[in-house]
Amino acid sequence: MRSALSHAPNLLSMKKELLFTPGPTPIPPEALLAMAQPIDYHRSDTAVTLIKDVLEKLKHVFQTENDILFLTSSGTGAMEGAVANLLSREDKVIVIQSGKFGERWNDICTAYGVEVILIDVTWGDSVEPQIVEALLTEHPDVKAVFATLCETSTGALHDIEALAGLTRVRPTLLVVDAVSALAADDLQMDNWGVDVVVSCSQKGLMTPPGLAFAALNQRAWDTVKCSNLPKYYLDFRKAHQSGLEGSVPYTPAITLLTALQCALNRICAEDIRDTIARHSRLAIATRSAVKALGLPLFAISPANTLTSIRLPTEIDGKAFINLMRDRYGITYAGGQSQLSGKIVRIAHLGWMNENDVIVAISAFERGLVEIGYEVPLGAGVTAAQEVFKCSRGEK
Repeated sequence: MRSALSHAPNLLSMKKELLFTPGPTPIPPEALLAMAQPIDYHRSDTAVTLIKDVLEKLKHVFQTENDILFLTSSGTGAMEGAVANLLSREDKVIVIQSGKFGERWNDICTAYGVEVILIDVTWGDSVEPQIVEALLTEHPDVKAVFATLCETSTGALHDIEALAGLTRVRPTLLVVDAVSALAADDLQMDNWGVDVVVSCSQKGLMTPPGLAFAALNQRAWDTVKCSNLPKYYLDFRKAHQSGLEGSVPYTPAITLLTALQCALNRICAEDIRDTIARHSRLAIATRSAVKALGLPLFAISPANTLTSIRLPTEIDGKAFINLMRDRYGITYAGGQSQLSGKIVRIAHLGWMNENDVIVAISAFERGLVEIGYEVPLGAGVTAAQEVFKCSRGEK
């Protein structure tokens, strides 16, 4: 007699690939279909209309009246562009380093020969604004503070509103990496007085990698005029002027722009405030699920973008990530650098809804049990459902 297990389905034959990483993120079907259309000439009248429409809709997402410019690059291109266009030789800056992407600000500034005053924050923690204020008082000649909205490597959120309150009353710019968190965590560029915001396409904007964006207020543009650091492809002045004309200084990723337009249509129809509220609801549900499973969160002040989970020492995080991807088609993100194998990061970002969170949590529970770590199956899903029920006012 064949055992019951012999009748078990072959998971690999019907496996669906599901992304729960903080970039790339799932792409809406209309954006995918837009990229399947015949490619257009990037200097055509149609392309001019497309570029102008995308740049105007991005203002809604950035919550700004400032012009947006874009580059054909990853988000790091916009980060490097911000350093190269805002600063000059001998300038002094403050860099908040609380993970891999705060480290990237430091690396870029160092590469351009800028003097860096480093605030080294423990991974998983968020910067204390009082520390920044003390350094600004001690070093009134600091040209800019480089910060991160969501430190993607840890899931920690930084209080950008508080930092902007410190810089907007000083001749110091606040430059924010919102690469992973734009449209997920709140960032009111104009209302808070943030000088520069950079981001990219493959996170909350639900488009493949390859586009980077920057928004600068007038204070920042005044500084750009004085910058003497070298720049060519990443020259913000060229990109800005071309964008006003519905053009670009160099060949753009025109196919990605057509996809981005579709994704932005979704966000604008939902409204950015509701988009952020949706991300908050998904994040709260995920965190509640993790706690119901008896596992600790890693970030002290977690972002809406993703949830980072500290794994028990008996769990091999790398093996767990590989199991979920290879056997179930579920891709979570692991830890980076010293956190490799120690945390799991589950993103609830972009084209995601409540059902996606339920799938992510139920698969997480099942995977833990399969590797031999017992958790109460269904406890996480129940906790998430309770959050969704309460958020909808259900009894």
